[in-house]
Amino acid sequence: MTSHSVFERILDPSGRADPYPLFGELRHTPVARQEDGTYVVSTYREIVALLHDPRVSSDRRNLRSAAEAPDLALSFIGLDPPEHDRLRRLTMRHFGPPHSPGTVDGLRPAMVSLTTALIDGIAGKRRADLVDEVAYPLPVAVICRLLGVPVEDEPRFHAWADQIIETLGPGEEDRAERERERQAVAHELKSYLAGLAEDRRRQPGEDLLSGFVTYRGPEGGMTPQEVVATAVLLLIAGHETTINLIANGMLTLLRHPDQLERLRAEPGLIVPAVEELLRYEPPVQLVSSRVALDDITIDGTTIPAGSPIVLALAAGSRDPAHTADPDRFDLCRARNEHLGFGGGVHYCFGAPLARLETQIVLAELVRRLRNPRLAADPPPYRPSPVLRGPRHLLIDYDGVELA
Repeated sequence: MTSHSVFERILDPSGRADPYPLFGELRHTPVARQEDGTYVVSTYREIVALLHDPRVSSDRRNLRSAAEAPDLALSFIGLDPPEHDRLRRLTMRHFGPPHSPGTVDGLRPAMVSLTTALIDGIAGKRRADLVDEVAYPLPVAVICRLLGVPVEDEPRFHAWADQIIETLGPGEEDRAERERERQAVAHELKSYLAGLAEDRRRQPGEDLLSGFVTYRGPEGGMTPQEVVATAVLLLIAGHETTINLIANGMLTLLRHPDQLERLRAEPGLIVPAVEELLRYEPPVQLVSSRVALDDITIDGTTIPAGSPIVLALAAGSRDPAHTADPDRFDLCRARNEHLGFGGGVHYCFGAPLARLETQIVLAELVRRLRNPRLAADPPPYRPSPVLRGPRHLLIDYDGVELA
């Protein structure tokens, strides 16, 4: 990519290891128009305002020059109220309060058991890839269990999810090609999930997919297309972001050994530690699917109706106008209001699950690994500018404590 603007340099994979100086430059112009007509918003106050502005749509079919509707258009992440609200309620009914309040916490024993087994699995080594051997297997197993995907099919959907993630991102110049690639992969994933949903219609279980296909209430139920689109969303979002949060988290702790040792000595700090990681090294760096429904003036700049909007969440969470000393990693940061899970009606659906998974895994890694240290820094990163995280995270260590 030939880079010109600050935002184009952020999109360039060569800078994936440390985009934060560029995000700092980006904040100098809180609302920056790009050559393709996209408006990039990078400061905390302005991002929060747009996350809660009903004139900002999540449905790309509202673009002034709309291309094909994205693959996730029928899932609630790609819809606006009231359609968004209906689908999100139908999905949440089987996942969290008020109808299923114990779903996430009920998974805690299984998460702890699997985490223990995964760390036991690297006990006989002195070098491990924490992405492949720990950060990836746990969230994948959990989302498979929640949705009712057979564990033996996990490698198939992981490959599909990987390909879809790598074609997501802002910018219009190669959008048509990325859309074609994503459509082809999404067709395979959707066909698989449609078959699984049909199995659940005939023989329901206790999983989310069974709930989606069988529930009928005052608002009706999900159509077959909505069931598949929602399952695609949850499968991808339910593990990709958590893998990155765990990997980014351990990488950050290893780069700050004083903070790692403090966490080892005070394990109760794991809750604020994960919140600080969500601010400092968020797995979701950009929200690139917003569209202005009307002319919107913000920070003195008017975004015309129909224009694409990118919200640079990672820049906003490190905005010095919002957070003191934002480039310092601090386990005990006071009033840690971050954008790690977005905000507004599209606040991350799976936030409680991602928090719990990350708290469990990082706490156990910190407790059990003896003298862990990075084997390579920076590690190799996945190319996506939207969901940022290491492709591998090699560490050396002197052993593993007993569980």
